[in-house]
Amino acid sequence: MNAEDWITHLDMAAHPEGGYYKQSFVSPEKISLAAHSAERNLYTSIYFLLRSQDISHFHRLKSDELWYFHAGHAVTVHILDAEGNYRAEKLGLDIAVGERPQVLVEKGSIFGSTVEAEDSFSLVGCMVSPGFDFADFELLLQAELLELYPNQGKIIKKLAYEKIPGTLSDR
Repeated sequence: MNAEDWITHLDMAAHPEGGYYKQSFVSPEKISLAAHSAERNLYTSIYFLLRSQDISHFHRLKSDELWYFHAGHAVTVHILDAEGNYRAEKLGLDIAVGERPQVLVEKGSIFGSTVEAEDSFSLVGCMVSPGFDFADFELLLQAELLELYPNQGKIIKKLAYEKIPGTLSDR
């Protein structure tokens, strides 16, 4: 199957950070934490598809996000931690070249993703705990990130929006 087949069969929609998504699970259990403005589901999960011509732009969540590889080519998850240290995690199944089938993005980290293989895609699952809510989602601009982390200019210019497009919708 190609990317468009997955998008169609999973009834995916465009995501504001880039790529395509479809919510797959929502925990019926709720949790309240000081870091969140209101009660959240214990966890939520989505399918997320990124094509090689797409970029998942730099964003930040108030919850941990665990990524699982499903299909296609490896995806690189680019992460800036709270101190501004950069690391690239390869999510895929080729363990011999350093890919891993699961990658954790810690809450508060700034992250985005890319598919490096030309004319390809990656289908992953993303589980967020406490559950995802757009109230806890922040897209970040190049100017603010360059001011905070001037040593990370190359990756910031590649993955951060200069101007945030459109409006956000629930996932």
